[in-house]
Amino acid sequence: MVVLAEQDSGKAARILAAARELVLKRGVKGVTVAEVAEKAHVAKGTVYLYWDTKEDLLVGLFARDFLNAVDNYIEALTRDPDLVRPHQLFPRLVLNGLELPFIRALQTGDADLLGVLTNHPRTKELLDGLGIARVMTLVLPVWRRYHLARTDWPLDEQIYVLQALLDGFVAAVAPTHPLRSTTVDEPEKVIAAAVTTLLGPEEASPADIRAVADEALQLLRAQRESVLASLV
Repeated sequence: MVVLAEQDSGKAARILAAARELVLKRGVKGVTVAEVAEKAHVAKGTVYLYWDTKEDLLVGLFARDFLNAVDNYIEALTRDPDLVRPHQLFPRLVLNGLELPFIRALQTGDADLLGVLTNHPRTKELLDGLGIARVMTLVLPVWRRYHLARTDWPLDEQIYVLQALLDGFVAAVAPTHPLRSTTVDEPEKVIAAAVTTLLGPEEASPADIRAVADEALQLLRAQRESVLASLV
């Protein structure tokens, strides 16, 4: 089992908390390791005991938002497998992900917050591993197999359109996105209706739903372990 630095050290936990507060206040560009150390009440060298570079610290900070989101999905699906239905899972992924500031910044390309890490290979790896689009890409074939998504068009085209829908809703929902131009009172209902229109009616049996939830949980846990391994 992978143990994160903050789970084993109060100092590491303080460093992460200090870095998070500073980055959210001023963005990546204005934050130094010395400032993080001072705010965390540790020596500058202590930061480097846990993270080799400032980049490692900040990417690790972003990754923890993704891990938090995935843990929430795993807990929710374990408690209620019915949440794996497209009209429920898709809005949850969009709205819950955007509530976490670093996921929101990465999904919307917020250069003010991310600075030089906006297009960095390691932040791209996070999106490729645990981003909303990645989760959708993993889950869509399972939905198709268990009568939760139409199968009368090619999978790659369906993924393409689903991701376009995702990008559109991210732009519409994210409060700082430059393309945001309108709002609705209950965006989750609009998103759910759009997904149903795109994927078709959900015709899965209770047994199908259980099978989809089990496969989705396996996929999420595997992706989570992959991200965890990259942090140690």
